[in-house]
Amino acid sequence: MSKINFTPAVPVLTYERVVEQIEEAILSGTLEPGQHLPSERELVVQFSVSRPTVREALRVLQSRGLIASRPGVRTGPEVLPLSGHALERSFSTLARVAALSLSDLVQFRIVLESSACRLAASLHTEEQLETMSSAVARMEAAVHDADLFNRADLDFHAAVWEASRNLLLQTSGQAVSSAILGLMNDRISVAPDPRGAMEESAASDRALFEAIAAGNSPAAGAHAQQAIADHFKQYLDDRGRKALHALATNEDSTEHSAPPA
Repeated sequence: MSKINFTPAVPVLTYERVVEQIEEAILSGTLEPGQHLPSERELVVQFSVSRPTVREALRVLQSRGLIASRPGVRTGPEVLPLSGHALERSFSTLARVAALSLSDLVQFRIVLESSACRLAASLHTEEQLETMSSAVARMEAAVHDADLFNRADLDFHAAVWEASRNLLLQTSGQAVSSAILGLMNDRISVAPDPRGAMEESAASDRALFEAIAAGNSPAAGAHAQQAIADHFKQYLDDRGRKALHALATNEDSTEHSAPPA
């Protein structure tokens, strides 16, 4: 039996105990979004700790996207709706330290987004379709302005994620998309034909919108798979491109690659 080398046990810091209790109250629903924590002075009394300890705990909770302090408000920090902020930060951190490669992130995005598009095709509302249609039209009109184009593109995909009606898909998808964008910013800025790339992206999103509007789940999922693979393959090595090809190739992609007329 090999020898195991344990390290000395580290005492838990007091502020971490405060974080644990408040975080549990938020995650369990005891504290709901929009409610306020007690004031800093009250928290000091309730937890029987020092004011610096409470302040450190609140700083950690705020960094996790669980609470927000409002300047000039006399009550304690406000509890925020749960979001993908912490997940996005985790993806971005892993990507920066090279634990996750661009290929890993793109593969995960294909899995998530193709699923979201399939669900959106079946579960969308008319209002969500109107939002998607408007966003695609704005993209088509803004190929001369990258900032306007990117805002419209984000609005389109946010509407697709929302139409999936799956909060976990939506949260994870937006988090991984943001992490990818962080890795891609420098490469996108030196694209040889930015207008051509925007026109191609707008046309792709138009086709995706038509598949979703037609209620064609297989076509929507297959289009999302192929569009993501086609867009990112130029930035990956042979192994990464092979993985994308494997994810984007299936029966649906050959039978339903275009939305019905």
